This record gives sequence, C-alpha cells and structure tokens, in this order.
Amino acid sequence: MRLSDKTAVITGAARGIGLAIARHFRDEGCNVILTDIDAENGQREAEALSCRFLSLDVRSEKDWEALASFCPSPDIVVNNAGITGFENGVVAHDPEHATLTDWHAVHRTNLDGTFLGCRYALRGMGRRGTGSIINISSRSGLVGIPGAAAYASSKAAIRNHTKSVALYAAQKGWAIRCNSIHPAAILTPMWEAMLGDGPDREARMKALVADTPLKRFGTVDEVAAICVMLASDEVTYITGSEFSIDGGLLAGSAAVPG
Repeated sequence: MRLSDKTAVITGAARGIGLAIARHFRDEGCNVILTDIDAENGQREAEALSCRFLSLDVRSEKDWEALASFCPSPDIVVNNAGITGFENGVVAHDPEHATLTDWHAVHRTNLDGTFLGCRYALRGMGRRGTGSIINISSRSGLVGIPGAAAYASSKAAIRNHTKSVALYAAQKGWAIRCNSIHPAAILTPMWEAMLGDGPDREARMKALVADTPLKRFGTVDEVAAICVMLASDEVTYITGSEFSIDGGLLAGSAAVPG
C-alpha cells in the first residue's frame, strides 16, 4: 500500500491512461478523485472503482476553482487530460496548413490545462509543503511531428513547464516534486479508429510499431506503474525529471552493423 493515506486528483480519468492510473493508485491504498469532461463515463468508472468523481474541463478556471473547494489540499495531482486535435476527424495539423483555431484548441486543453493543474496543485500542496505533481507529456514532446505540430508543441511545452514548476517549488523550500512522463505508442481507445476490428487489425498494429525496438504497443498499466513510483515517498529526490516509455524508440538505432 505505497500510497495509503494520500489523496490524488487525476484529470482525463474516464478512460485510457488516466483510468489505469486511478486503478493502480486505488490498489495502492490511495483516496482517488477521478475528473474528466466526460461525466457519464467518469461517474461510471469511479463507481466501479469505489472512488469519487468530479466533472472537470481542464480549460476552465471556474472548474479548477470548484475542484479546489472540493479537494483543497491534494497529495498527488496527475495532469493527464489531453487531445490530439484529430478527435473529430482528420484535419490539417501540419505547420503550413493548420488553422490558428485548431492550433489554439489543442494548446488550450493540453498546455493551458496542465498549467492550471500545476497551479492548483502548488496552491493546495503549498499549505503543507509536500506533494507530487505528475504531468503526462508524450514522446511527441521530445521530437518533431510534422503532421501533428500543435500536439507536439503542446507536449514539448508541458515538458518544459514541468521543470519550471519543479524549480519553483524547490526555491520555495517545498518538498513538492514535479516530473513528466513521455509515453509513445500506448494502446488506448484513441487508437481504435485507426486499428479497426477487421482481419487486418494485427497487421496494422505491427506496422504502427515497426520502428519500435520492442516491436509492440505499450500498455496503460506500464504507464500507471511509473506514476505509482513517482507518487510514492520512495523517490523524493526525483524532481524536474522526464521518463520515456517508448519501447526503446528514442534510444537510437536498433540496426545491427553489417
């Protein structure tokens, strides 16, 4: 029970990585508050986990203020909520053709939402001077993605803001840590539209991870396991750090010299 007697707030927890984090935290004895803009699924999943749920649009300061009234001093905050920009279909997200509206939409959720989440965490955790903030960035925040420029830019900004928050907390003399996690291809519901359920599903999956040294998708449980570690009191000397979970993708070339 590595997280017993702690309270955690997780954004974007109605499904995927956020839901897996909530489940792992609960299993470690944590009091978990699931939040999401999807109130129907969020409430259902919270009830299944015997946890609490609060509707939260991470772009809304009023929603964060309501959360602060509901949970004024969390021990752990996981800023997981995010979008790719392709939720409503294929649109141009390359640097030449992306519209300013589409660019802003991705940054409002991913970057502004993380900023507001970190601000909420610092104000609440600062009352006692301890806590753990975990920001879910992406492999795309470490490399360029020509066809998803807004997503890559927002995730890169999350990586940098994480370090600013970590340094700010340290300068205040707080034992509040802030770290970022950078998943690559993690099998979540967002991939389903691309993979489909036809006979070629396995072939599609193999093609999408062909460049990954481990030749497979990561799992939401593998991301959640890192979150448990960072949320626990076992790694209190880690702050401002980034953790890649990408099957070795960024390690370099897996090619064998001839």
